[in-house]
Amino acid sequence: MPRYLVERSFPERLGLDHGGHAGCAALIDVDAQRGVTWLHSYVTPDRHHAYCIYDGPSPEAIRVSARAQGLPVDRITEVQMLDPYFLQ
Repeated sequence: MPRYLVERSFPERLGLDHGGHAGCAALIDVDAQRGVTWLHSYVTPDRHHAYCIYDGPSPEAIRVSARAQGLPVDRITEVQMLDPYFLQ
């Protein structure tokens, strides 16, 4: 399954209180309906930008899922993991 970096900008500061575990579970359920898996996210200190790692069948599946959740998408880039501890 391809892996993607999803860049998001939030005009208003991103609130990190999305209902705790239940809120995250709801996001995961919406993603799963489209074959998308949210792995983790990085948020800037000012909470205006997020960089999220997803596995999914296509960028369009990620866009559709984000739209269903009211989440912005600035850019989606396919990426591969590079682990410096296993390079030889």
